[in-house]
Amino acid sequence: MTPGGTATTSLTVRNDSDIVEAYTLEVVGDCAPWATVEPARISLYPGTSETVTITLAPPRSPEVRAGDVPLGVRVLPAEHPESVTVPETTVHIEEFHELRTEILPRRRRGWLRGRYRLAVRNEGNTPTRVSFRPEQAGEELRFGFVPADLELAPGESAETRLRVRIGKPVWFGKPAVWPFMVHTTDGAAEAQAEAEASARPATYVRPPLEAEFVQIPIFPKWLLALLAAILALLLAWFALVRPAVRSAARQAADEVVQPRPTPGGGKNGQSPGTGNGTGTGDGTGKEQGGSGPGVPSGGGPGGTGTSGGGEQSSATIDVQTSGGQTKTGSYTVPQGKVFGVTDIVVANFQGDEGVMTISFGDRKITTIALETFRNQDYHWVTPIEIPANATVTANVTCAKPGTPATGRQAQQCHEVLNVSGVLANVAQ
Repeated sequence: MTPGGTATTSLTVRNDSDIVEAYTLEVVGDCAPWATVEPARISLYPGTSETVTITLAPPRSPEVRAGDVPLGVRVLPAEHPESVTVPETTVHIEEFHELRTEILPRRRRGWLRGRYRLAVRNEGNTPTRVSFRPEQAGEELRFGFVPADLELAPGESAETRLRVRIGKPVWFGKPAVWPFMVHTTDGAAEAQAEAEASARPATYVRPPLEAEFVQIPIFPKWLLALLAAILALLLAWFALVRPAVRSAARQAADEVVQPRPTPGGGKNGQSPGTGNGTGTGDGTGKEQGGSGPGVPSGGGPGGTGTSGGGEQSSATIDVQTSGGQTKTGSYTVPQGKVFGVTDIVVANFQGDEGVMTISFGDRKITTIALETFRNQDYHWVTPIEIPANATVTANVTCAKPGTPATGRQAQQCHEVLNVSGVLANVAQ
């Protein structure tokens, strides 16, 4: 019989005893879950018999395997239970084939390939061999199944992996959608149909599984918009901004390299400290061959009359002081000379802590904290005149010696003061 259908058979019970007997009938064996007896209890007079009906209704389930299944009915007398009997027969269960299939996910996105899972369950009552066949309208996609075939017992589930690949990428534009189908073939059903030359279909499967592969472009739309914006910015830079920046930079560079007029302009336009300044003057503070400001002649504030001649000169004052002590270094203007100071440079190369006071004669120029600088310079357009025998002094109070480039803290504070200007003769 076919699972999912019904069939009946009969059993005749006869009372061969000499008393009235009641009999209870019950189906036993593998058929018991889906077989019934009507009526299940009968009473018979001596020498009489009665036929009961056995109804068989095997479900369409993998639990009911195909093949011969024994059927037994236990007949139990009420008065003589020791006389129980179990007549038996055989029920033939026919094969049926049914597959449950599913593809996950139904849609996959990718540049060139997508991966899917095919889940298969054998809902039939006989072992089967399952194979897969892809179908696509064109020939753009390539398919691969791993494994390509599945051997499934009744009620068994398994999965196979499907890889879909396309040969050409989509560089720009919209995503391309490629629909396809997967047919699942039950090999056992096909073999049975061919052997029996049956008119029923060769396969017992659900409709083909439908899925699609969405091929996304390599460069999305937003990237194209971004590239266009960057290109527009680059064009604007080269066409508008860059020329203006280069013009401003060139103008700034020209301003930097222009010579700065300095007092007592050196011979042939040399700046102070870059030449020996040997030009001769005419008593008006102007050198031959130039009209620079020169060293002022007599009559300046606190100054004395000078001859027109002068030369660039500089002096270095080196002061070394122990921590917590004060020390003064000085430079004395020579007899018969006047020193017009235009530049001073102070070096605190160790990073010492403390105070330095710089004085020109009786005039205090500046007081600075050592820890606020490493190198400091001052410049004057109008020279500060220091008369003969007066001194340039650097008074250093060392609070804490610093740490030079060697990485080891120094034992003493060490400051250097360089004074530059024009040293001229005093006018007679």
